[in-house]
Amino acid sequence: MAAALTVDKLYKRYGEIEAVRGASFTINTGECFGILGPNGAGKSTTLQICLAQSKQDSGTIDLLGYTMPEQVLAARQKVGVVPQQDNLDPDFNCIENLTVYAHYFGLQLSAAKINELLEFSGLSTRAHARITTLSGGMQRRLTLARALVNDPEFIFLDEPTTGLDPQARHLIWERLRRLQDTNKTLLLTTHFMEEAERLCNRVAIMDNGQIIAIGTPATLVTECIEKEVVEIYGADIENWLASRQSLYDRYEQFGQLAYCYSNDAIALVQALQAEGRNFTHRPANLEDVFLRLTGRDLRE
Repeated sequence: MAAALTVDKLYKRYGEIEAVRGASFTINTGECFGILGPNGAGKSTTLQICLAQSKQDSGTIDLLGYTMPEQVLAARQKVGVVPQQDNLDPDFNCIENLTVYAHYFGLQLSAAKINELLEFSGLSTRAHARITTLSGGMQRRLTLARALVNDPEFIFLDEPTTGLDPQARHLIWERLRRLQDTNKTLLLTTHFMEEAERLCNRVAIMDNGQIIAIGTPATLVTECIEKEVVEIYGADIENWLASRQSLYDRYEQFGQLAYCYSNDAIALVQALQAEGRNFTHRPANLEDVFLRLTGRDLRE
């Protein structure tokens, strides 16, 4: 399968801060690829460099056959961008935001194309509405539609559903799946592990400017974490677990909550049930992998 984006040994420094340290990855045509990481991990910086919004200190980027940043003007004709923050023009309505943005690509949108984009974004009934009258979810959907005015081959999405309610988030996910069905290539950054698991063919986990894991969500869960997680609640949980070390492989404790990890949690679950303890038993998921690799400390 042909590569839509190849990033090799990417480095970027801001003063004493190494924002990106040797990142390398390849995204195949038609793939949805996610970059996950805590705040400050280097995700947005990597996207900005790939779009030539910032210049790398070293390393190479090939986007749709174009060398970045040298051939950025040619590449941008085939690229759509959904920025982290909506930047729609509040002085224009929905149609005007689409048509004005198309002018940057030298395009005149037909009425049929405008209707197609409004239908895609679920805004057909709000075509003449001012941006300030739209909800956050509507604005986000219009920003996504705007990124499609030039029928791009590759779409960059920087945290596309942050701040949205569950209904709006699921609608965005459905629209992104539609794009995948038309063989568009997607690169998204996200803090939502469920989003990555639902949409991404592969993900890269980034921390401190480095890519520390890469693979399909299912493969990362299989290779990086135990199969099962038991979440246990209780004031005396540390002492209780210390006396039952044979029932789990390892655990992490946060106040009165403990996460027990095991490849076979039957005996632990039975012991918890016998004592009437409060617990939740579930399969391991991508969030467990993420937290194991990047830690649970807050990033400001």
